[in-house]
Amino acid sequence: MIGRSSWVMGFGFSNSCRIPPLQTASGFSLLTTKLATSNPHLKCFLNQNKQPPVSNSNANASKKNKLVVKVGKKEQHLWQKRDSAGSGQKALNLVRIVSELPNEKHAVYGALDKWTAWETEFPLIAAAKALRILRKRGQWLRVIQVAKWMLSKGQGATMGTYDTLLLAFDKDHRADEAESLWNMILHTHTRSISKRLFSRMISLYDHHDMPNKIIEVFADMEELGVRPDEDTVRRIASAFQRVGQDDKQKLVLKKYLSKWKYIHFKGERVRVRRDAWYESGSTN
Repeated sequence: MIGRSSWVMGFGFSNSCRIPPLQTASGFSLLTTKLATSNPHLKCFLNQNKQPPVSNSNANASKKNKLVVKVGKKEQHLWQKRDSAGSGQKALNLVRIVSELPNEKHAVYGALDKWTAWETEFPLIAAAKALRILRKRGQWLRVIQVAKWMLSKGQGATMGTYDTLLLAFDKDHRADEAESLWNMILHTHTRSISKRLFSRMISLYDHHDMPNKIIEVFADMEELGVRPDEDTVRRIASAFQRVGQDDKQKLVLKKYLSKWKYIHFKGERVRVRRDAWYESGSTN
């Protein structure tokens, strides 16, 4: 009982620092601060409850020890990245499968559908590599079949696929199918047709001796502002000459061929003017 009353009255501290009964346990008031200056026991109690100041080095160390978790920034991708791992082997398998099939559309399309049956997404990279392999081997009929199958699935509608398909039509003597494909490309991708594709179509018409079609493609090039390369300019000029329009032939050569050309003279590359070439070309 005596110990409890002594604790409540403030005598439960050490012998060296005791608080008089005037101080309560609830807090310190202005009167307490005044008493602390005159009462050494109260001053000792205040010093015991005062926390030591934290040094700057300890504060910095505590900040460094804190784990900083940064939230990753979410990025929206416009298209998915297709995995190209193993696409070369898939392309070789496709070439092997197609090469062993008969020249029937249903058989080829059925085998190609089986080739993609277990794929989560269309193997576009492998199919494009297979087209390049077939193109290098000169298997133009298989190129046509695979390219048509890709386009029927809504895949591979690029200028590279169109260029390969037009070349295959040219090699396989299918000018009519090439013309129908070209009309589709011209109406669908009017402003995005490359110079290479125009040159491919003019070359196809030149191989099949169709000068009027060459002039039509050249008219589309001029309308769209596509400048032909030098080989294409020569084919266009030859087409105008074959239809008996020599004046337009000269205009095309003067407009699109540069005034200078490079020739090899005594082992060196020399630049000369084309004026003499114009005169010799017009007399021949």
